[in-house]
Amino acid sequence: MTEAQEKNIPDVSSDFEPKIVAFCCHYCSYAAADLAGSMRLDYPTNIKILKIPCTGKVDVLYLLRAFEDGADGVIVAGCEEGTCHFINGNIKAKKKVKYTKKILDDIGLGGDRLEMYNLSAAMGQKFADLAKEMTERIKKLGPSPVNSGA
Repeated sequence: MTEAQEKNIPDVSSDFEPKIVAFCCHYCSYAAADLAGSMRLDYPTNIKILKIPCTGKVDVLYLLRAFEDGADGVIVAGCEEGTCHFINGNIKAKKKVKYTKKILDDIGLGGDRLEMYNLSAAMGQKFADLAKEMTERIKKLGPSPVNSGA
């Protein structure tokens, strides 16, 4: 038995393409994703974007359900702090993400599979960069234990 098998580290082949769900606020991060596409910036196609009115509307249950429905990673992307169109929605979302990360750690799924980012509508390059960063992170973590039946 290899050391990786003893430590229960998943054997991830190089062809693993993670499924990542991104909850993006309508005003900023969705616009940044749209700008990245308009600028023809290269970023992974495995990011599935869900446009929401505000990240403050994201519920812990929605985040957990994304994993239950097959996501290997989840992104919550909202306005930059202090610029939320709904005043403090992104601050509420940050607290919910922090709480959900703790739940994911407690149940053994791993809080590193969830991340919150703050962007303005003009940050197309930053959106592309964070999409690449999150994809690489999830590739290193391997498929979600929920999907592998572990």
